Formats: sequence, structure tokens, C-alpha cells
Amino acid sequence: MTELDLVGRARHGDLDAFTALAGARLEAMTRTASAILGDETEAHDAVQEALISIWRELPTLREPERFDAWAARILVNACRHALKRRVRVRVREIALLPEGAGGPSLPGVSGRAESLGHEDALNRAFERLDADQRAVLVMHHLEDRPLAEIAAILGIPEGTAKSRLFTARRALQKALEREWR
Repeated sequence: MTELDLVGRARHGDLDAFTALAGARLEAMTRTASAILGDETEAHDAVQEALISIWRELPTLREPERFDAWAARILVNACRHALKRRVRVRVREIALLPEGAGGPSLPGVSGRAESLGHEDALNRAFERLDADQRAVLVMHHLEDRPLAEIAAILGIPEGTAKSRLFTARRALQKALEREWR
């Protein structure tokens, strides 16, 4: 059975078809939410919230062939809501390049200490970005999604997605510069 068949059956209330669709995406959804939110527990909550919304709204999906983009948009919105509900700032983990893999270097700091310094600075800089900036960076750089797909997920023109990616990169760069001062 194809994904489109599963979407069609799930739209008409077939819970088994929906379970198959959700199961195929669960790991990727969790990875995306974790990257945006920086907290595994919040990520699991956002994924669950998104899956509930997807199930509820599935009968209203007009273009079943665009299910993936539609579901990803719902997940990004769930992450936005989680960030708004956040009471305190949490540390976010981002895996950097392994030591000696050609990453940037800081003068006077070497080896593992440099890597930890970069990781902490990157975490703090990423926390300064808003949800939309985090989402576009995660989708493009972590998930390797093309701009056309990001635009479809966010419901915006491709040129706007490109502009948002540029703006998010610039914001991250400025936040990193502030961290390294």
C-alpha cells in the first residue's frame, strides 16, 4: 500500500492507516522537534501534540499528496507553541564537527576545550533565535530539505523561504559573534 493510499484511508478514519503513517515519521518528527526545542521531553510533547492535531485535522486535508509538508507544518507550529509556553531557558545540544574536522578555531583554546567552547557558544546563540529562524535552519541544515519543500511546509513562496534562511543564518552568525566576545 502506498503512502497516498494510507493518507486516503486515514482521512476516512482508518486508525491503522494513520498509525502506519505516524510510525513512519515518528523518528524524523522527534529529531526535528528536538533540534528546534533543544529539550527531548518538550520535543516528545510537541510531537504528540502534532500527531493529535494531524489526526483531528486529517479529514480537512485538501491535497493528500502534500501530506508530508502539511504534517511538518503542524509539527513546526507545535514547536512554536512549546517555545511560547517555555518558562525558563534550557540548554540546547547541537552536535558539532568532530575535533580536527575543519571547524572554526578560537585563539588560545585547543582540543576538547575548544570544542566544548564552540558547542556552548552555539547552544546559547541558537537559543537567541526565534522559532521561525530555528525551524528554517533545522529543516535546511539538519534535515537537508530543499528550499521548495521548506516553502511548502511553511506555506510561503520559495523566495520568502530563501530570504528567511538567509536572515536566520545572519541572526545565528551575529548571535555567535556576541557569544565569542
